[in-house]
Amino acid sequence: MAEVDTARIERAVREILLAIGEDPTRPGLERTPQRVAEAYAEFFWGLHVDPLTHLADSVPIGSSEQGVPATSDAVVLRDLAFRSVCEHHLLPFVGTAHVAYLPGDRVVGLGRIPAVVDTLAARPQLQERLAEEIADALETGLEPKGVLVVLDAQHRCVTTRGARQERSSTITIASRGALAEPAARAEIIHLIGARHD
Repeated sequence: MAEVDTARIERAVREILLAIGEDPTRPGLERTPQRVAEAYAEFFWGLHVDPLTHLADSVPIGSSEQGVPATSDAVVLRDLAFRSVCEHHLLPFVGTAHVAYLPGDRVVGLGRIPAVVDTLAARPQLQERLAEEIADALETGLEPKGVLVVLDAQHRCVTTRGARQERSSTITIASRGALAEPAARAEIIHLIGARHD
């Protein structure tokens, strides 16, 4: 897939400025098309990256000292900051991702999970779909026994326009396998919400 076409974005932004009655050549706006193009290249780089590449370096869990296969009950990563852009208005939404999985035979370095979240968030998105795509990537890339993804985000299309609900946030949940079971999901959600004293 082609990279972000920044020159084309610059031309489009000039047209938008003209369409709202502004002069794109006036001081203060003259570099705006370039700035927006650079921002969009940063916002949407994930369109050109397969999130599964981040999970390719998974490693076997291994065996215990008695020769019995070792297991890990759960891997839970809390408070992963993310930002994305809502595909309906091209306005940002920012929030926190919590990701858990029950390993099958393999695990991945902890830095790989935020990379998956960042890659999938760096696309025009819906929060509901983003949670599902993260869960799907982990399920495909790691073949775990279960996956749970919880996203909590504020949407600028809700906080700055229309209803202008400045304090509202949206929570979406995607679960797979054993973590789709209500009791198991509730236990992981409790761990996510737990805080050290």
